[in-house]
Amino acid sequence: MRRFMLFCGVILALPVLARPAGTVFNSDFEQSGLSQWRTLGDCQLTSEQPRSGQGALRCTSGSHTLFSRDALGEQGLLELWVLPESELTSYRIQVLVSDRSTLDSAWQPVAVIEHQSGSSGYKAHRVSVDDPGRKFLRLDIEAQHGFVQLDDLQIERILLATALTKNEQRIISGILDKLRRDQNIELQAESFRSLGSNYAAQLEVQRQYLEYANALHSGISLVLASSERNKMSNPMAYASFRNIISDTKRVTSKIQQARLNSMIKPFGDLVTASLNVVSAGTYSAFAEPFKSFLAASFDRSNYQNAGLSRADRKFAEEQGLKIYQDAERFLTELERELQQVSQLDNELSNIQRTIESFRRDLEKHLRDTLLHANIASSKENISRVLSKDEKVRQSMSAAVSGNISLKAGSYLNDGNNTELIRFVLKTSELLDSMQSYKDGFNQITSQMLTYYERFDRSVAPEQNPFTDKADREAWENHAKKAREYLKQSRESFNKAYL
Repeated sequence: MRRFMLFCGVILALPVLARPAGTVFNSDFEQSGLSQWRTLGDCQLTSEQPRSGQGALRCTSGSHTLFSRDALGEQGLLELWVLPESELTSYRIQVLVSDRSTLDSAWQPVAVIEHQSGSSGYKAHRVSVDDPGRKFLRLDIEAQHGFVQLDDLQIERILLATALTKNEQRIISGILDKLRRDQNIELQAESFRSLGSNYAAQLEVQRQYLEYANALHSGISLVLASSERNKMSNPMAYASFRNIISDTKRVTSKIQQARLNSMIKPFGDLVTASLNVVSAGTYSAFAEPFKSFLAASFDRSNYQNAGLSRADRKFAEEQGLKIYQDAERFLTELERELQQVSQLDNELSNIQRTIESFRRDLEKHLRDTLLHANIASSKENISRVLSKDEKVRQSMSAAVSGNISLKAGSYLNDGNNTELIRFVLKTSELLDSMQSYKDGFNQITSQMLTYYERFDRSVAPEQNPFTDKADREAWENHAKKAREYLKQSRESFNKAYL
């Protein structure tokens, strides 16, 4: 029950990274239709399976191209949702930008979105589109083994990290240009100070990404520990199963009842109504043996020799077949529910592994960033970079900025242009490598958005798998709580990370 409440608490406790101030471009394929795009290929508006609203864009299997008709006011972070026709469908979307919106323009690739077959449902994708001076957007879409559907495409305003990258590119270019022209030490010194400041500013971006990754990792650990959603796949949550257990105990001996209690123990306690998390392995180890036990319990040779009353023997004879059929129906319905839950938990576990890898690689990059600035990558210095105290962080940033400027200046003063160029290029390399971490975090947020989407659909009223009225009501009661926790968690996630 605490699944999303705990996650919300972790997310809401976070300071917020500099977020986009608004939307630069939005195409939801609703009222605007295709007025914002020129198309090549077979892409048509459809009212079937929109992610939101009433419309989406469907592209048949094959190759297609979309061009934005108007120049974008500025570039930023592109988000779009894509639906493959089936689990067999795969797609590849290349994102390009140019200063002109014609097919023969010099289109610059900025990102590639790929999805291999194996899953269905809408999937979120987020990529940085921040090439300066490139104002038109182009999407090259390739779909195989079925159509793909696009919806809710938008570009958010540029992030602080991207602005820093652009500034860094300008500074590096300026330093190298000045070296080619002359060696004016005063002019270069100013460039070195700018280089140091920009290099140090990346520490704050790294800190924020690490803080996000740590919080997400902790939050997901709590999510995995307890789940309202998991209760929906526990057989003991439903009246049908409890009635089957009660009826079976009525026609079995004491030792058989003990065996039955042992079989259902992994699911929880009927007396205290406590429910355990049910895994696919737990269910598969239970279902077939339970049906065999049930069939044997209502076999005449069993209940005739179990010392039952005449009324109980008559009950077994008249109701045994129906009880077994009800159990088989219920377990089939429950299995469908458990498959949904297992898929969601597996998806969340994969996201957790992605976050752990991202966190580990970014921590190494942070150590490399400090070492390049002649600052030891000790635990103490790492703690200073990640400190909650802004004055401590500013002190570390000033030290990094000063060291970068001094080192570059010392090479210039010594007339050692070879080492100076090597140092400037290494500095640029470390700054450029932050792009991979921005892309990595975009991937993580895309995975989380996709997870929320699939979770939301899995608890929609139409997904209720049960036939019995009481079972349907029990499922819906759990689903209402899950939907509320999901809403709170999604709102908190969007506020903190997007």
